Amino acid sequence: MQARDRLYIDGAWVAPHGTGTLEVHSASTEAVIARIPAGNAADADAAVRAARAAFDAWSRTPPAERAGYLARIHEGLKARGEEIGRTIAAEVGMPVKLATRIQAGSPTFTFSMYAKLAASFEWEEQVGNSLVVREPVGVVACITPWNYPLHQIAAKVAPALAAGCTVVLKPSEVAPLNAFILAEVVHAAGLPRGVFNLVTGTGPEVGEALVRHPEVDMVSFTGSTRAGKRVAALGADAVKRVALELGGKSAAIILDDADLAAAVKGTLSACFLNSGQTCSAHTRMLVPESKYAEAARLATEEAARYTVGDPFGDTTKLGPLVSAEQRERVRDYIRKGVAEGAELLCGGPDAPPGLERGYYVQPTVFGRVDPASTIAQEEIFGPVLAIITYRDEEEAVRIANGTPYGLAGGVWSADEARALAVARRLRTGQVDINGGPFNMLAPFGGFKQSGRGRELGRYGLEEFLEYKSLQMKPAPKPETARN
Repeated sequence: MQARDRLYIDGAWVAPHGTGTLEVHSASTEAVIARIPAGNAADADAAVRAARAAFDAWSRTPPAERAGYLARIHEGLKARGEEIGRTIAAEVGMPVKLATRIQAGSPTFTFSMYAKLAASFEWEEQVGNSLVVREPVGVVACITPWNYPLHQIAAKVAPALAAGCTVVLKPSEVAPLNAFILAEVVHAAGLPRGVFNLVTGTGPEVGEALVRHPEVDMVSFTGSTRAGKRVAALGADAVKRVALELGGKSAAIILDDADLAAAVKGTLSACFLNSGQTCSAHTRMLVPESKYAEAARLATEEAARYTVGDPFGDTTKLGPLVSAEQRERVRDYIRKGVAEGAELLCGGPDAPPGLERGYYVQPTVFGRVDPASTIAQEEIFGPVLAIITYRDEEEAVRIANGTPYGLAGGVWSADEARALAVARRLRTGQVDINGGPFNMLAPFGGFKQSGRGRELGRYGLEEFLEYKSLQMKPAPKPETARN
């Protein structure tokens, strides 16, 4: 069992102000695998003050030099990729092969991406008699979730550092061990003291202290919409910049000319990735009424291929959920689906056979789901798919847009132009056309209650920058020569 008893503040591993600890549990065995410090407001204050003291020098560091630090962090994460994959497989439950490729690979790539962007970004431009410059927003509090823990950390920390901001990171206390690895990598990369700081603890204690702190210029938060509303409200008191990446209830529209087998398989994959613990998961599958019977059969057959088990097992395709709380939440939603009259095609609220220990949930598919029902409107965050039928394209678009969320979605059609036309009508931040893969260089973020602001690519860098206009006195016009 790991025992992490220090926080990373002002370039050193320091003892927390309090003596409390938080337990980290294995998703597959429920055993305690680590203890971490339960930081408090005093720790948050120390970290913010260190970040503030470091800001002036770091913000004036040439972008190419900042890029060099990011490149070294990239190399450090790459060298520890297998360790990171195994750590997150234990914390979160994603099968280890996928965790190594996605949970370790994505953040490693992110630091490399921002190293290149920092060196190539246009930091200023001439507009008439003004020199328009881009400057870092200041001290940034990064508050991150547990489902893709290091990926979400990197999507905030890397662009913030590239922009010239200093950072205080509060990772999820549910899956925090990967953040300690990052802090070790940052330290080894020689980042100047105070530029990056790590404080672990709970949201109500450390998270709120960071959001309220007068020396924090910006908060970048990823998590539930409920928690995001709280962060936004607290930040509003100081007119603080707040970036939010929140929940989703994404729909995949399968049009009547689509390859139904491929569309169903792709939608199940987008729904069940990371055991459904993905904010952009395609949890609603919209199919023409005439295709329902075939779609239901294909979805049931495909769900049966998701072997549930130990994330370190060779044949496991679907691991456990992250915690007992999350497991019960998902099972309650499955019970609500049954109670509200949806057709349970496979799965259910009971533990998978032979997996009574561990935070496991059966891959579950509901058919003939009412678009207004609970499981069609609320984010479940588990391996639960709702199949909804529609009569025509207009109704499909209306149903897809008919939730408070707008994070992601999909459209499937044999006619790409038709698919693009439908995708343009969806009020979401991203839409996959015929299973188009995730693009780390494209902006990620949502409409409506899925948040505000964008992450990744140059769009993510711009979130951490302010515009400044320097008005220059125009040069005098040369006098006209006289005869």
